[in-house]
Amino acid sequence: MIININNKTISENELQQLDKTNPYNVVGAFVQVINDYHPDKSDEFYRKLQILLGKYQPISAIMNQNIKDRMMQNNKYSYIGASYFIGSTPENNYTPQEPLQIDIKENPYTDSQDGYKKLFLKSGGADNERVITLRIAKDGNYYIWSDTFMGLLSDIRKPSSEEPWV
Repeated sequence: MIININNKTISENELQQLDKTNPYNVVGAFVQVINDYHPDKSDEFYRKLQILLGKYQPISAIMNQNIKDRMMQNNKYSYIGASYFIGSTPENNYTPQEPLQIDIKENPYTDSQDGYKKLFLKSGGADNERVITLRIAKDGNYYIWSDTFMGLLSDIRKPSSEEPWV
C-alpha cells in the first residue's frame, strides 16, 4: 500500500493526533520520526518514538544506546529515514520524489499472529525489504512492538556523494 506523506518530518503534536487505529499511519509516522533524527536533538526523537511505542513500553537505556549506535554508524542518521521514501536511492543522495510517498507492503506473514501486524518497507539503499511489527492494544490503537523497528535502522549503502569508491 502506498501512503502519501505531507512532510519529511512529523511533530510531537501531530503524533499525538495521529489516527493510530490504522497501522499504516503508525509506520509512515515512524519513517518521518527517523528521518528527523539528529544527535543534537535526540531527546525530541525519543519523545516521538515513545508516542509510537505507547506508554506500556518505555524506552530502556539499552534500546536508547542501540538506536544511537545504529544511527551514528557511518553518519547514517542523515539519510536512513529518507531512504524509505519512494524514489530515494544512493545515486540521487536519497532525495525522494514528490509527492512524498512510502510503500508499505504485506505478505503471508503480515497477520499470522493474532493481535500483531508485520509490515515491510523497502529502503532505496538496501537489497531486501525490512520488517516492522505492530501490536494492537485494547484502546484499538496500533503501537510499534518492542524493538522490532531496529531492522529499519540497519546499515544501507551510503549516498553517492559520500562514497569514496568508484
